[in-house]
Amino acid sequence: MSDIKNVVIIGSGPAGHTAAIYSARADLSPFMFEGYLLGGSAGGQLTTTTDVENYPGFPEGIQGPELMQLFRKQAERFGTEMVGEDVTEVDLNQRPFVIKNENREIKAHSIIISTGATAKRMGVPSEERLFNNGMSACAVCDGALPFFRNQPLMVIGGGDTAVEEANYLAKFGSIVYLVHRRDELRASKIMQERAKNNPKIKIIWNSELVDAIGDQFVTGAQIKDVKTGETREIELAGIFYAIGHTPNTSIFKDFIELDETGYIKVKPGTQETNIEGVFAAGDVHDHKYRQAITAAGTGCAAALECERWLGDKGLI
Repeated sequence: MSDIKNVVIIGSGPAGHTAAIYSARADLSPFMFEGYLLGGSAGGQLTTTTDVENYPGFPEGIQGPELMQLFRKQAERFGTEMVGEDVTEVDLNQRPFVIKNENREIKAHSIIISTGATAKRMGVPSEERLFNNGMSACAVCDGALPFFRNQPLMVIGGGDTAVEEANYLAKFGSIVYLVHRRDELRASKIMQERAKNNPKIKIIWNSELVDAIGDQFVTGAQIKDVKTGETREIELAGIFYAIGHTPNTSIFKDFIELDETGYIKVKPGTQETNIEGVFAAGDVHDHKYRQAITAAGTGCAAALECERWLGDKGLI
C-alpha cells in the first residue's frame, strides 16, 4: 500500500506556508508542492515585490522575497516536506485524493489549496524592466512608499478596484490620473461619484497605456486616445494596474465549485470547499482583501479546520 499523506498543501505563498507551520506543529507531517522555485510561482506574489512595509513585526519594512524565505524556513523547521514543483493534475473524486505531476503521484487524506492569483498585466514594452520600479499591481501594498508621496501617479482601469485604488493613492500622490479606455467607468455608481468628486483624481477617458517611460524607475507614461489615435506623455512617478487578477484554479475546475470569475467558493465562516476534506486559503478564494496578512490568517484557519476534520474522521 502506498504512503498516504495526512495533508498536502498546494502553493507556497503566505497562506500555504502558514498552513504548513500550523499543520506541522500539529504533527500532521504536511507535504507541500511549492511551485517551480526558478519559475516565479514558488513563494507567491511577494517574491516579485520589493518593499513590504505593512506586514506586522517589521517596523523598518522587509523585502518581499526575504519575508517569504522566513516563512519557508519556519515551515521547514517544524518538519514540512517540500518539493519545488507545480501540480499538473488532481483527482478529487476518489479517496484518498490523488495529486500528480510529471515527477510524482501523491495520495492524501486532505488538501489545502493555496495557489493564489496572478495579477493581470498590460504587456507594454517596458513592463518587465520597470515592474516594481514604479509599476505595481497593488496600490494598497505599494502606494504609501516614500518615492510615491507627493508625486503624480496613474491608475489603469475602470472598475470598482481601480476607483478604490485611485482614491487610496490620492491620499499620498499630488494627483492621480485614472486612465480608462471607455467614456464611462464600469465601477458602481457610488464609486464613480467618489472618483468624480475627489479633486485629486483626474479621469482620462477613451485612453490606454502604450508604455511606461523611465530608465531605472518610472518617470512617465505614454498614453493613446483610442478614438483619435493621438499619443501623449505624462510625467509621473508610479503606474498602478487595477485590471483584475486571475485565480490559479484551472486544475481544480472539474472538481471544486468556483465563482463566475474563477475563484474558489468557500462555505461562509470557514475555509471549506464543496468537497469534504479540501480547504482553500489565501488569494485563490479571496478577491476582496488580497493582502499577505489576510492570506496568512486564512492559511492558519484552513490548517486548524483540516486538523479537526482529520480527527473527526479518525484519520489521525
